Amino acid sequence: MKKIPATEQNKQMKQSASASSIPSSFAPGADAAQSEAEDPMAGLQTDLDRFRELAARSQADFENYKKRSAREKEEAIKYANKSLLERLVGIIDNFELGLAAAKEQSADSPIYSGLVLVQKQLSDLLAENGLQPIEAEGKTFDPNLHEAIAHEPSNEYPEEIVMRQTRRGYRFKDRLLRPAKVVVSSGPAK
Repeated sequence: MKKIPATEQNKQMKQSASASSIPSSFAPGADAAQSEAEDPMAGLQTDLDRFRELAARSQADFENYKKRSAREKEEAIKYANKSLLERLVGIIDNFELGLAAAKEQSADSPIYSGLVLVQKQLSDLLAENGLQPIEAEGKTFDPNLHEAIAHEPSNEYPEEIVMRQTRRGYRFKDRLLRPAKVVVSSGPAK
């Protein structure tokens, strides 16, 4: 080991003491090192917050999708028979026309009585499954339920009242399956 004179040794101690008393933020090169250490942490924290928010939004979107899918599936099941019933009401119309013609021939006929029973059974079955006929005669014209095919003057019915129904309308549960075709009064003849 080399001997250092006391005066030089005192100088070195003073320099090291003065260097240690300077705050690290003022030391040359320390600023860059400290900012590098803080910026990556701040950047990572910002990224973490952003990804957490994105994950929360994605989770909320997924929950909304699940609810919407369940609602659509439930609705599809609820209205699954709609197309079958649309075709069936056309057959019911023809059956009712045949029944009216049979009644004109002989209302006391056992065949007519049997057909009336079949019609009642069919109507009851359809009502159990959510099909309801729309009664239109004598009611106020409603464009949501009725399709006006003609306007006729009438002294018996006030204006905008359904006089006749030419084709029965039907509702399926809470939706309109087919509007009723009606003739609407245009009020007294002028």
